[in-house]
Amino acid sequence: MARLIVKSPYIKCGTGQSAGGYLKYIATRERVEIIPDDRPPTNKQEQLIAKLVKDFPDAKELMEYEDYLSHPTKATASALITLALESNWDRLSSMEGYAKYIALRPRAERLGKHGLFGDDDNVDLSRVMDELDHYNGNVWTHIISLHREDAERLGYNHAESWRTLLRTHRNDIAAAMKIPPEDFRWYAAFHDEGNHPHAHMMAWSAKPNQAYLSKDGIRQIKSTLTNQIFRQELLHVYEQKSKSRDELVAEARKAMLELAKAMREMTCIHPEAEQMIWNLSRQLGQVGGKKTYGYLPKPMKKLVDEIIDQMARLPTVDACYQTWWELQCQVEDYYSEGKKRLRPPLSQQKEFRQIKNAVIREAEHIRQGGISFEDTDLNSQDEPLDDYGMSYDCWEVFSIAENADLTLDERDEAMRRLEQLAEAGDTHAQYLIGTAYRDGGLLIPDTETAEHFLKCSVDQSYAPAQYALGKLYLSDDAEIHNSAKGIYWLKCSAENGNAYAAYRLGKEYLRGENVSKDTSTAAEYLRQAADNGSAYAQYLLGKLTLMGEGVPKDMDAAYEWFAAARDNGHAYAEFFMKRMERGEQEPPSVLLSATRLLYHMGNIFRDNAPIPAANGVQIDHKRLAQLRQKRVALGHKPDDHELEQQQGYSMRMHT
Repeated sequence: MARLIVKSPYIKCGTGQSAGGYLKYIATRERVEIIPDDRPPTNKQEQLIAKLVKDFPDAKELMEYEDYLSHPTKATASALITLALESNWDRLSSMEGYAKYIALRPRAERLGKHGLFGDDDNVDLSRVMDELDHYNGNVWTHIISLHREDAERLGYNHAESWRTLLRTHRNDIAAAMKIPPEDFRWYAAFHDEGNHPHAHMMAWSAKPNQAYLSKDGIRQIKSTLTNQIFRQELLHVYEQKSKSRDELVAEARKAMLELAKAMREMTCIHPEAEQMIWNLSRQLGQVGGKKTYGYLPKPMKKLVDEIIDQMARLPTVDACYQTWWELQCQVEDYYSEGKKRLRPPLSQQKEFRQIKNAVIREAEHIRQGGISFEDTDLNSQDEPLDDYGMSYDCWEVFSIAENADLTLDERDEAMRRLEQLAEAGDTHAQYLIGTAYRDGGLLIPDTETAEHFLKCSVDQSYAPAQYALGKLYLSDDAEIHNSAKGIYWLKCSAENGNAYAAYRLGKEYLRGENVSKDTSTAAEYLRQAADNGSAYAQYLLGKLTLMGEGVPKDMDAAYEWFAAARDNGHAYAEFFMKRMERGEQEPPSVLLSATRLLYHMGNIFRDNAPIPAANGVQIDHKRLAQLRQKRVALGHKPDDHELEQQQGYSMRMHT
């Protein structure tokens, strides 16, 4: 794998040390032709390397060290010793055992002028040496190295390319070193030596003690130069040169999306995780202030991490994480040292730190006695179309608008005709066009227009419009949100026999967000919905009866409600029935905590799935969200043909 090595030691001037000698060394040292010698290294070489590695452990990061380990010869030993000494010039000149070697080590005879370059072409070596001899700040001695094959392939096997590279990015390097561009001083030389041609760059500030280079700064320099040197190859991180890589990325993403979907849909039976979440919920009561990971004491942070790693043992989670990790490693190889990477525990993976707060939110929900509803799929079925009395014209244009096999132009035209019918007073058309403006789809969401048409339909006594209008007023849209109006229209709809409206009212009275919390009133509305066959209301009544909230606590009655919900297709009702049959006594809020957490994890994995690119362009998550919104506005469902859209249609929109 092609890669760049950047080392950034520094010389602390003004304390008996001077950087002038080092400058002269890099400026006048000629290329050393290392004669191929496959004989084993000498005892002196081995002893010196052992001492270098012991005294300067970062020498192990050099590419020359890798070469020496894989193929220990006189030649590779000599190359390693050369660059290890150069990398630690500031310290070894005064260290016993090295001074003599530096003084006596063989050098090629210098021919011609020095090889120093900087912002200007003509560098006065004597003047710069004198400046450094009188400088009393830190001087950094960057060493930037490439593999021989990479340097020759990419054109960085001569000084001109390095001069252009460093001049182009001198301000970027200055910024990484916290030096204003006008105060940045630098000189460099190229050494075409051995298997790893490299550039030496000395950099400092005109104002002593101004510069500061952290590990992040070094990474910034490396990233900047890597992007430039490997710019053509980096364009293919997601779109590889071969078809196989494209297929790999696409298949990996498809696998992740399928695994994430499975997480969101499965019932997770994980008593160990449930108990740990339950323990965390009780401990959170002792913590004041924000209930987020960064504000928790260390013992609680440890427990959060343990919960995540416990959940990560689930085969679905582990497979999803492994898929993401393998793709991530391939991308990072362009910026890495080529070291073997060990997959960290999920709790320690920074890219998925959202999971930590998801765990805390779940535990806090339990602590506060919150009731979960497990009805995420309700919105797809809570407004069935009542077509009784619908005109033929309305039915015809609505059928065209809903037909995904037709072109968008045809469907757009149908929506235009539907709106004309609504304006002419067709109550069904008013309802349909109102919900279309409310929810988006073929129409750009417009809450004011949605409100207008739904009110018109309500005025003509179309009962479904009451529920739709109530949902509109209770939406998250700040421009239209009105709690009082929303509750009013839900009640009107419930009085007209709408079980979904009654169920929604039961939830509202349980949550207490848009209306004062009242568990007794909630139970009344839920019973109304349950008696009308609502599986969601039956399930929720089972939980309330199990807890004795709003209704008398009754295990037998709770079991019956769960059984009714199960018979009506509720996915989680049987889970409670089996737990009750086993005599388990945990609060209902705990019993599905692992399932809910798994659902949240599925969403987080979905949002972090690797995104394949077309035409060498990577789409970030923010851009992808914008494209999804645009697709919705064009009549596509948010997730329909997601992979194909991202690799084809959405990319055409991007370009």
